[in-house]
Amino acid sequence: MALTGKQKRELKSLGHHLDPVLYFGKNGMGTSQYEAIEQALLDHELIKVKLGKSSIIKVKELIELVEANTRAECVQSIGKTALFYAEHPEEPKIKLPETKKK
Repeated sequence: MALTGKQKRELKSLGHHLDPVLYFGKNGMGTSQYEAIEQALLDHELIKVKLGKSSIIKVKELIELVEANTRAECVQSIGKTALFYAEHPEEPKIKLPETKKK
């Protein structure tokens, strides 16, 4: 699901006050990290992920890896923090603005 600009703005406003739920450091990304992201998305739908100072990957790499290996979509990244969203498959908690159909 590609998010529209209006939907991203809504998610950014909701995510502004969130604290990061996951931190990644010098060990990089692996299966257990992707599973942790998937579980956090099921629990919250909108999560912040932060890279530590000793992280071996950059935030752009983090975004690419998370989007390729989970159902999350990046909403925003600032510094070493990225905001990800994935709608809950059965019980969505966040109501996004509707997209216009052509």
